[in-house]
Amino acid sequence: MKWFEIALVVLTLGSGLVWLLDKLFLAKRRAARAGLLDTEPALIEYSRAFFPVLAVVLILRSFIAEPYKIPSSSMMPNLLIGDFILVNKFSYGLRLPVTNTKFIPTGEPRRGDVVVFKPPHAPDENWIKRIIGLPGDHIGFHGDTLYINGEAMKYEVLGEYAGKGRNAEANGVTLLRESLPGRTHTVLEQIGRSNPAGQGDWVVPAGQYFVMGDNRDNSEDSRFWTQTHFLPEANLRGKAFLIWLNCEGWFCKGSFDPSRIGTSIQ
Repeated sequence: MKWFEIALVVLTLGSGLVWLLDKLFLAKRRAARAGLLDTEPALIEYSRAFFPVLAVVLILRSFIAEPYKIPSSSMMPNLLIGDFILVNKFSYGLRLPVTNTKFIPTGEPRRGDVVVFKPPHAPDENWIKRIIGLPGDHIGFHGDTLYINGEAMKYEVLGEYAGKGRNAEANGVTLLRESLPGRTHTVLEQIGRSNPAGQGDWVVPAGQYFVMGDNRDNSEDSRFWTQTHFLPEANLRGKAFLIWLNCEGWFCKGSFDPSRIGTSIQ
């Protein structure tokens, strides 16, 4: 949520500025008033107390790891509704909070990475998908098959998906193992019932990526974006790497799956 990020930056800078001004000027003035009962103003007291906490939270959230909650089924079977995940914020470069401007490059996305990003048509939202196409790739999706640079990906049928709670909406859908170049992962497909609107061929421009959800028939991804089918590198927020909790409702009302805790995201 961008408003939270803005508020965190403003509070951190504001409390830090108050603390610094007191340290350099105001505290000396109070100390010079010998013999007077001069209590420390509440604003200064609170700023000194909260600034270190706010600064640590801002640094961790902006440059180390940021938490997100999965709200939809687009990444099933690998990410379920109610999963709380951690996103590595330095995998692809250190970025300034709020503006998301990269100031230190540290790496590039790889095919198969699960990434959090701001979609070009909804820049105030955070979405999560899997990177399928890298700059320069020719991507095709026809029938139920993904093609990368003219080569059809291989699939292994694992059976039918069976979920619990809200994730049971996909029960009966075919569970497959998809083999991307250098990496495998599972996907869901309603064999023979692909949406015609998601069929086509695309060439990924420089500095952009083609992303898809693992729940192939229930994912609003690059195949369906109308303004542009591609994700700009500047919109990346980070790489998803860990599930630290699964809880559908507030206070885990309705569903809690402890087996999800500590699961790495492949």
